[in-house]
Amino acid sequence: MEQPRNSRPAKTRLSSVANSIRLLSSFSGDENELGITVLASRLKLAKSTVHRLAATLTAARFLEQNDETGKYRLGLALFELGSLVRRRMDVADAARQKLRELLETTGETVQLGIIDHHSVLYVYEMESRRAIRMAAAVGARAPLHCTAVGKVLLAAQPEEYVTQVLDLGLKAYTPKTIVKRETLMETLAEVTQREYATDDEESETGLRAIASPVRNHTGAVIAAVGLAAPVQRMNKKVMLTCVPSVIATASAVSARLGYVP
Repeated sequence: MEQPRNSRPAKTRLSSVANSIRLLSSFSGDENELGITVLASRLKLAKSTVHRLAATLTAARFLEQNDETGKYRLGLALFELGSLVRRRMDVADAARQKLRELLETTGETVQLGIIDHHSVLYVYEMESRRAIRMAAAVGARAPLHCTAVGKVLLAAQPEEYVTQVLDLGLKAYTPKTIVKRETLMETLAEVTQREYATDDEESETGLRAIASPVRNHTGAVIAAVGLAAPVQRMNKKVMLTCVPSVIATASAVSARLGYVP
């Protein structure tokens, strides 16, 4: 019986990924450099296979090769990924108490989001206890151009990054979504000036939200505090009255991270 055409390559790719993970896991604090022979022995793989895996991981910066010894060590790409995870954990830890206070004050869903690639990544959230509420899950993603958290984060990015986002296209999620580049650029300038952004049913019909930037000790915007609620409870007047509380929460989190205005 003939095998499906793609079954063998798929299994091969899966095996390569698994072996790459095993290879990276072979390193420890006591042995920060390992050669092909040792790796092949520990992984019970042919030297040629280990050499191929090491070459691929080196090209992707997950490994580095010592020019003098020929041995391999963990690369900067892993450090960068680890730093991203640490940053998420640090800012979430700093924000937890203040977000809880904002939830208790307003009764609405609170969020903490960061930029990851070209989208918002929510790293912490606490949902409103009311029956009708805005739900948000940790790990969920959202667009940058039409969410309050996204606009705050996008407004703080370099021009080249903003251009990249614009070039990806401004998808219309509702009739109110900003889809013109010029309009979005004007909005981002306003966000920078006033230190908060709003989402007036731009990402989801029936939802309004407010967000304000969180800064680290250098003054860089690394996250945004968001507050979201159904339009039935958050009309435009209520939304504006909530702005000072959101800004104050974001400022308090920034202070915990060492930011001094």
